[in-house]
Amino acid sequence: MPPLYALAEGTATLGRMLEPFDAWSEFNVAVAGAGAALGGLLIVALSVNIRMIAESRGLAARASASIAALILGVALCCLALIPGQEPTGYGIQVLVGTALCGFVVVRSALAVRRDAVQTGFGRYTAERIALFAAPPVLYAVGGVLLIGLHPAQVGLVVVAVGTILAIVTTVLFSWVALVEVLR
Repeated sequence: MPPLYALAEGTATLGRMLEPFDAWSEFNVAVAGAGAALGGLLIVALSVNIRMIAESRGLAARASASIAALILGVALCCLALIPGQEPTGYGIQVLVGTALCGFVVVRSALAVRRDAVQTGFGRYTAERIALFAAPPVLYAVGGVLLIGLHPAQVGLVVVAVGTILAIVTTVLFSWVALVEVLR
């Protein structure tokens, strides 16, 4: 059995490893809950006008990219709540999740571009792609910062901004899926 002072020292070390995440725990809990609820609402919004959305490759692609960015944000918030998480390990998790989400985003961007060319509505293509591509870009930057020599806090802030942006862009797309599709 290790001496009592060794146990106390190990607890203090563990506390220091968790410190950057402790400061973010309430944010992560709130965003994970709100993001999961919003993801469910987006699915409902899509089902209301599913025929019109399914007919447009661009809208379906924007929906998949929006959902992917939002759900990745929820997953990242949940991962940050795991006890004993270290910034470098979390950064790797962020980058792996971002790579998976990036695959969806790239496919979606190509579909949006093809749809815009086919329909002749290419005027806002860059803006439409930027709306769903921005959160994963921020996730990637945050992941790199978490792995690098920067303070963990900087990477956590960038990932947090990505999750907030994913929520905002998902709400905007939900409006498109519910209302703008019918115009």
